[in-house]
Amino acid sequence: MALLVAICDDEKGIGADLENALMKMLEKINILYEIDVYFTGEALCAKIEEGAHYDLIFLDIEFAQNAINGVEVGRLIREAYKNNITSIVYISWKMKYSMQLFDIRPLNFLIKPLDYKKVEQVVKTYLSISGQGSQSFSYKIGHSIYKMPVKDIVYLQSDKRKLTMHLADGKKEEFYGTLNEVYQAQLEGLDFLFIHTSYVVNYDYIKAVRYKEVILTTDGASLPISRPKRAEVREVYCVIMESRRV
Repeated sequence: MALLVAICDDEKGIGADLENALMKMLEKINILYEIDVYFTGEALCAKIEEGAHYDLIFLDIEFAQNAINGVEVGRLIREAYKNNITSIVYISWKMKYSMQLFDIRPLNFLIKPLDYKKVEQVVKTYLSISGQGSQSFSYKIGHSIYKMPVKDIVYLQSDKRKLTMHLADGKKEEFYGTLNEVYQAQLEGLDFLFIHTSYVVNYDYIKAVRYKEVILTTDGASLPISRPKRAEVREVYCVIMESRRV
């Protein structure tokens, strides 16, 4: 299912830049998306009244030529349209509106000019709390995007730009990307251990951690732990084990 995003800002340059940034972010982590851009609060509200639904809205507060501002749009979404599900991220040049937004329960408030690292963090926060991208791993083969349950992934192996996903049933999937990017975007915080520049391993399939290697539960195979990561791997493994109270 695609992530449905709306951007509503009367500064067309900001809207275009934000749209491009979101496209790059979501494509990097293989999230299907649709983005609509509006230049007035009235246009956004009219579309919602027609039945449009958005998962995430980036909403400007001040519109130079229009009667309705972003605060009022947010109240309409929450109160008139009875929508308490859509996440709203306010964007503004000023902080003065922050207290007026309390009842609208925005996901975040970002100050212009936008810091796109903060925008990316907001997107990751949304994906985390909504459950999108957190329990399934997305990857692209050709022009198609696929999803794999995280619980079925034993480990990922990197060979230059080619990644091989080894699955619990013995099957493999090959696709292109970098191990560091997919780990940071989708697997970090999901009990995967980055044991080597070429390997990221699911904790659930680790039988033992030795000084130079991890042993897998699936077939007893071993994967190398690189010298710089030996201390880190043991520490992370113990943290995960403690968190699960094993």
